[in-house]
Amino acid sequence: MNLAQTLRASALAVPSRPAVIVDDTVDCSYAQFADRVASRAGDLISCSGVQPGDRVGLFMTNRPDYLEALYAVWWAGAVAVPLNSMMHPREAVALLEDCKARVCFVSPDLAEGILSEAPNPALIRTLDDSELRRARKADVVGCSTTPEVDDAWIFYTSGTTGKPKGAQLTHANLFAMAVAYLADTEWVDDRSGLLHIALQSHASGLFALPFVARGAAQVVPTSTDPAAIAQLLTVHERLSFFAPPLLMRRLAVSPEIQSAPLERMGTLLVGAAPVYAEDLRLALGTFGPRIWNGYGQGETPCTITAMGQRQMAEAAASGDDLLLSSVGIPRVGIEVKIMQDHVEVADGDVGEVCVRGATVMRGYLDRPEDTAESLRGGWLHTGDLGRWERGHLQLLDRSKDMVISGGSNIYPREIEDLLLQEPSVAEVAVIGLPDAEWGERVVAVIVAAPGFTVDAARLDAFCLESMARYKRPKEYLQLDNLPRNGAGKVLKRELREQLQAKE
Repeated sequence: MNLAQTLRASALAVPSRPAVIVDDTVDCSYAQFADRVASRAGDLISCSGVQPGDRVGLFMTNRPDYLEALYAVWWAGAVAVPLNSMMHPREAVALLEDCKARVCFVSPDLAEGILSEAPNPALIRTLDDSELRRARKADVVGCSTTPEVDDAWIFYTSGTTGKPKGAQLTHANLFAMAVAYLADTEWVDDRSGLLHIALQSHASGLFALPFVARGAAQVVPTSTDPAAIAQLLTVHERLSFFAPPLLMRRLAVSPEIQSAPLERMGTLLVGAAPVYAEDLRLALGTFGPRIWNGYGQGETPCTITAMGQRQMAEAAASGDDLLLSSVGIPRVGIEVKIMQDHVEVADGDVGEVCVRGATVMRGYLDRPEDTAESLRGGWLHTGDLGRWERGHLQLLDRSKDMVISGGSNIYPREIEDLLLQEPSVAEVAVIGLPDAEWGERVVAVIVAAPGFTVDAARLDAFCLESMARYKRPKEYLQLDNLPRNGAGKVLKRELREQLQAKE
């Protein structure tokens, strides 16, 4: 089934309900939303020559017509390639060339940069007001009957450990993701809403799918300042939103957010990067039992395991840090195993997280060797290390981030969790650097809390109180900021390269 059919169904079921809201003003109803999408699909076909199976790039900042463009691509039977609006235009052009895009929609604020890099300017369609009005007046076309096994979304991996790869997500993959959300995250109906304060090209856009399927509103703010978000949570009821950990923490300490009627909101969906127990306790203190911590990858979008709202609140209330810091239990319809060399390990033992289920991608675009390696044995090999603890998944690190020092395996996540409990530490990334004696030495790179500087002796003593001596960092370095990608993940490869260049 073509995902655009879910929009068509909502337009028939709740035609007058708000589909897109800008702040507190309705931009269009579901009937209008579907009509716009049908016209935009017609425009894609007539003006850009898009055929079923063609790839269409979306290089756009968050805007009210983002989902309109996305669903128009599907309505036309094409494949969407949403690109992170925070990447360099040269990177965006490289990905458009990699996927052989027929055309790319670009928001006006990004147009100059990408046009200066694009070898073929005809590839770029800038969606200024006049172009948008023209496209919405094109002749409508019927919704494509694209088979569910066909690609719907090419999701480019973040590239934190190498060149980005395009995960091929089918209509069936994304429909299964939407169903899992409705089954085990929260119920959604036409009185619900999704607030887009994170990138629509990534998790916020993916989470939109179950909301569109249920006729719920998409709320696009003109400002993501905490005061503006607090106002929207006051005006609208049952608003859910996705936030990476840094944004969650920023909102949790905002006086305006703390004063808002948060009992009216839906769910705060956190993920996309490691979420530490200290940050969850802070957020729970502000938002109460409304936080859901999900673990997923682009290769199985937003859907591997999750710690639900009630589970998380109960773990925090009982002081159960082990469960609080976990990423929960497998999602509905998903199998998860911890494996080493194709063999499942015992509970408590460390291995690679492997996943099987309807959300798992069909492969990497034009990369048969990478596909075979990642999907060997019928399981998605995530590259993440973890272990089962009391039926809950504890994530340790990416396998490439594990440090081997003096012959011992050291998992940076454990050290980071501990150091974040020290008052002088605001942010931390633990990495391994080459060492002539140890093979690798453990280095903690720290952003100090306001009013503090990094005191290596103090931090070393703190670590020794709670962990084995061989695990503790050999160095404590201070930076003003940690390098991160658009999803909020620390770029450890870049950090290692920076520090090695200084040695």
